[in-house]
Amino acid sequence: MASLVKRMRETMNAQQVVQTDLDAICEQLAGTLPALCGKRLLITGGAGFLGYYLVQTITHWNAASGAQPIDLTIYDKLFRGMPSWLEPLRAQRRLTLVRHDITAPLPLDIEPFHYVIHAASLASPTYYRMQPIETMDANVNGLRLLLDEATRQQRTNCPVEGLLFFSSSEIYGDASPDAIPTPESYRGNVSSIGPRACYDESKRYGETLCVNFARQHHLPITIVRPFNNYGPGLKLSDRRVIPDFAQDVLNGRDIVLLSDGSPTRTFCYVADAVVGYYKLLVHGQRGEAYNIGVETPEISIGELAQQVVDLARELFHYPGCVTYQVSPDLDYLTDNPNRRCPLIAKARADVDYAPRYSLREGLQRSLIWYDSNRSEVGA
Repeated sequence: MASLVKRMRETMNAQQVVQTDLDAICEQLAGTLPALCGKRLLITGGAGFLGYYLVQTITHWNAASGAQPIDLTIYDKLFRGMPSWLEPLRAQRRLTLVRHDITAPLPLDIEPFHYVIHAASLASPTYYRMQPIETMDANVNGLRLLLDEATRQQRTNCPVEGLLFFSSSEIYGDASPDAIPTPESYRGNVSSIGPRACYDESKRYGETLCVNFARQHHLPITIVRPFNNYGPGLKLSDRRVIPDFAQDVLNGRDIVLLSDGSPTRTFCYVADAVVGYYKLLVHGQRGEAYNIGVETPEISIGELAQQVVDLARELFHYPGCVTYQVSPDLDYLTDNPNRRCPLIAKARADVDYAPRYSLREGLQRSLIWYDSNRSEVGA
């Protein structure tokens, strides 16, 4: 196995990781993306982590498919600056980047959009705890502005054909053992006043908004609950677990865990997740919520850290190991779920969602990408 990892490092660089991911994404979406051809798509938060592949999937498809192009507009307030990957795409004729805070009124000259992906929100616990009100505003007020605009469009000759709201697996909270793997029907175990509540509860309320607009105004809204996405585009400074580990590796430091490493998660490589997101945008049942992630392996954070150490040794001759410390932040582990693992049978049945990448392969690809993208990429 070590020789296979070494050969992968010798034969694949970061650019090839992204290129082969985009090829695979577009291949799996060959029956989905044609629905967007000749249409206008809006992605809010398009300069962020998920935007990295959500946006590049469209530009890649436009360049390679030979089909009628998809017109893509990105709204993002760019509060961390212009990502280096997005800058060269701005010259493309079918891509429009608008610096816009989604919590502010929509631009007066807004064009009607056929499809909308609302992904504008802080998702890292470190950052949404620093900006709790802004986080709630994006998930509630920003969403409401988009829903009102979609309702207005319903009365025109250009109605919205699909709107995807990014909720979160965080809405389940610390799921009871009998709800692991967790189905969409599980109602959650979430604190409304804890340090994570700004994110968890605003996502829950956002789902309620979506369901009621879908029922009352007959809008084609679908809700997605992502489970622990990772991979290219996720900033090294994001403060989520895998970029934290990658940052330690690239700096030759020991990986530091600020817990006992026992909580378990499943981790979904972003290329698999993006396929699911576009399938839900086009084919998902309206007014329904879907888990997108992987069911196996459910792995402890300690085991994940050791996997990263082992891969980094094979890829980069990394000298470090896993160490344990206590966080100075007293709320660091408050309301942190003990287990998180999705049931994805609904997405498999309704939109033929079938993740392909193993955790080992996804981590390999991520580490190779991080090695060439040490400057901050994504938001």
